[in-house]
Amino acid sequence: MSSLYPMLKHLHMTLALISILGFMLRAFWSLQGSDMLQKRWVKISPHIVDTFLLLSAIGLTIVLQLSPHSQPWLLSKVFMLFLYIGFGVVALKAHFPFALRAFAAVCAVLMFGLIASTAFSKLSPLQAMGLF
Repeated sequence: MSSLYPMLKHLHMTLALISILGFMLRAFWSLQGSDMLQKRWVKISPHIVDTFLLLSAIGLTIVLQLSPHSQPWLLSKVFMLFLYIGFGVVALKAHFPFALRAFAAVCAVLMFGLIASTAFSKLSPLQAMGLF
């Protein structure tokens, strides 16, 4: 294991926390109809954080020599990431009805929790429930 691992792991976990807290704040503003969502830094910073989050994830897979094809828990994280992004898009787009955006925001946060749980346990949700 590379000496980069501890730094990449902590960077990844910190960026994940910043990312979900930022999402929750933007979802709150979206549901409130706040003008804060129009601020330049609010539009740009999530992309910067999420880019570095993705780069740290790629770095971890390289350092640990992991592949989603050989690690079911990692493949689950990738799949859940796409679901998280989809829920997040619905939650933040004003043209969707309020109830749908609120539901999507809750689903996105729950999906993030599943992603984090999977990362810590190294078990896919199906494995954790004893179904796989």
